[in-house]
Parts: sequence; C-alpha cells; structure tokens
Amino acid sequence: MSIGELDRFLDLRNTDPVLDKSLGEPMDLAGFLELAREHGFILSESDVFEAQQREVLSRSSKSLQRDQAQDSRRLRNFIHG
Repeated sequence: MSIGELDRFLDLRNTDPVLDKSLGEPMDLAGFLELAREHGFILSESDVFEAQQREVLSRSSKSLQRDQAQDSRRLRNFIHG
C-alpha cells in the first residue's frame, strides 16, 4: 500500500491494452481500487489522494489557473441567475 504500488499499477497500462481501455473509462474510486485489486495491487484511498496531490504540486501555477478558470465557467453555466 503505497504510492509506488499505484505508479506500478498505472505503468501496467503500457503493456496491457485491456487495462488501458478500462482506465480510459470513467469510474469511481471504489471501482478503480477494485480494478487494481483484480490485477494484484492492494491500494487504498489515501494512495490515490496522495498521487492526486503529487500531481497538483508538480504543475505550474499557470496550468492550475487555466484549469480553475474552466471549472469556474462550468459552474457559471450550471448556476442560473
């Protein structure tokens, strides 16, 4: 149970086209963890959250601002008034 295990699981998609297709489809966290377990990886929610945090921290502020602007536009279109 570590972020290293998560990285190894995600790297497996490079050699497993079925896994690559599965990971390309929308799924919830429980489904992702189950898919990892089916491939012999025991991951936890905290592993996924740690990987997400690592991704955010590695991005530039300009990239983060661009994503935030897109989210803001979607929210404005959702909230009428």
